[in-house]
Amino acid sequence: MVYCGKPSKGCQMCRTRRIKCDETRPTCNQCTKSRRQCPGYKDDFDLMLRNETTATERRAQKSATTTRKRQQQQIGQGTAATAARRHATPALQHMVKSSALQPALQIPVETRASCYFVSNFVLVPRQGTARGFMDYLIPLLRAQGTADTHIRHAFNACALALLGNSRPSADGGEEMGDKAVGEYTRALSATNTALRDPKTAKSDAVLATVLLLGMFESITAKKIGEFAWGSHIEGAIQLVKARGRKQLRTKTGLQLFVMVRRQLIIHTLTTGQAPIMGVAWWMTDAVNDPVATALQGLCLKTSDLRAQVTGLMTTTTTSSPSSFPSSFPSSSSSSTSPQRTDLVLALMRRAQSLDQDLSAWMHSLPPVWQLRTLCWHDGNSVPPDGDYSRMEVFPGRVDVYSDFWIASVWNMARTTRLTLASIIVRCAACACAPVDYRTTPEYATAARVSADVIEDIIASVPYHLGWRGGRGMGGDGHRGGHGEEEDMSGFACGEDGGIKSLAGYFLTWPLACVMGQDHLTDAQRAWVQGRLRYIGDELGIRYAYILCQMRKCIPSMLIRRDGLIAQPYPIAHNFEKLLSARQAPPAASYTMNPLQQRETMQKEHFERKRSELLAKASETTATESIKKAIEKFLGV
Repeated sequence: MVYCGKPSKGCQMCRTRRIKCDETRPTCNQCTKSRRQCPGYKDDFDLMLRNETTATERRAQKSATTTRKRQQQQIGQGTAATAARRHATPALQHMVKSSALQPALQIPVETRASCYFVSNFVLVPRQGTARGFMDYLIPLLRAQGTADTHIRHAFNACALALLGNSRPSADGGEEMGDKAVGEYTRALSATNTALRDPKTAKSDAVLATVLLLGMFESITAKKIGEFAWGSHIEGAIQLVKARGRKQLRTKTGLQLFVMVRRQLIIHTLTTGQAPIMGVAWWMTDAVNDPVATALQGLCLKTSDLRAQVTGLMTTTTTSSPSSFPSSFPSSSSSSTSPQRTDLVLALMRRAQSLDQDLSAWMHSLPPVWQLRTLCWHDGNSVPPDGDYSRMEVFPGRVDVYSDFWIASVWNMARTTRLTLASIIVRCAACACAPVDYRTTPEYATAARVSADVIEDIIASVPYHLGWRGGRGMGGDGHRGGHGEEEDMSGFACGEDGGIKSLAGYFLTWPLACVMGQDHLTDAQRAWVQGRLRYIGDELGIRYAYILCQMRKCIPSMLIRRDGLIAQPYPIAHNFEKLLSARQAPPAASYTMNPLQQRETMQKEHFERKRSELLAKASETTATESIKKAIEKFLGV
């Protein structure tokens, strides 16, 4: 028994006829006019409650009958299909099987690669900020449409290469690699054609294409000699120079300018060259994000300072390098002259001042820029053989950030501090020569700062690579997502969670700087190499493989080079000639060439020491056998 709402109070005849009843009693006027017998009205109880049991049973029986008939039809169809397959020919059976295995929808590999690249590299800012990466690509590609243009070919090359590196077995990595190289070749040809046209040479699309070509090199690099990233970045710098200040008037132009400035910082810190056009030209009226822009200004000043220090250490003539300020005294041929020492100390004080500015920048960041320590990894997961390269997290602190972009800016500041520390130590070594530079207070301070910065960079790596916790630290380990952190930027396609190739791309430069530091422990170096291999294997950034092969120690190798150059040899500044000095003719002021004279001096020193030892052995009461043993040891 159910309540079915307010029923009609009319007579049964009017309700059956579905007309309005005037409810006249005892007989309604509608029945009287139509000459029908009025059946009367129901009482109030029957109006409110109605018995629906019979109707419900009837509907249930009807539904069961319909279901039974449908099942019988399906069984009959399945039996007929089975019989048809049993009596079909082998060719027909193969055709049926092939059609059953064929997927319903075939997505072109170019489309899948494009979506994969955008979901891994194009970072779009949120909440009205400017914290994005390559977000200018989307409007530029839409403006070009589906035409075969240089930017479309460059984009396809990067997308196919990234997908092929990340999923080599599932999607046919070798085939996609060949397609990527073909797209890269077409992009180079189309870009050269566009550069020859004055109307398109300075366009946003051409500059974006050159940056994509440089990224393609980072994605596909296999050998150091084949790595052409620097040439593409130098081309982008020349394009920005030719475009002038008017490129900053548009949003896309400003984004491209800032992108090139970021690549310029890495390029100058890597090569030791000064920023072309000077620091002021790159910083004036080019503010995308105020906090990041302030840091990039300090990074460019560091690049300029490092170029000046390198020029001073590699100059043996009496004239100052052109990059030095006119207020500095000229360097002399003597590495210990007072003028040269004053110049070195002035450069060292500039490096210390820049390091203080960087430290102040870190402490003045707004709350959204601040990092948070997620946990401390106690190192219980170290393999029994002590192979740190297989560990996801290095024992110590693990930090998390608001998003990848902010974490990359932090690491740029840290790598700049490492560069400044090496500059300070180089200057201290030059100023205190021939005293061991490791006894100076500047070396002690730089060593402490470098060790702390290395720990900070290592603590940021797990966040980049998707690690959000671990066993034994108060919770279960999990990957993907960003935990309690609210991302300030998101990817233009796909989900924001999980490990992204952009995170590995951001990590390659900081890990490269860490790899070459004197203050890196053996365990840290093994772990960094393991993370670089992981970035190359899993995230598709093959440039990380090249970084694993690098063998350098900064600043000790630079200090040793500076010491070799400072030797008073006429051709000491030219390493190529110095290495071939054995076949070189003697210099004008020497009877022998420099290396021959050095070998002669070493031989005379050895003969003098041997004579002294033999004299002491003769004066003592040593036996004849002991004296012969001494002579044999000395080669007499």
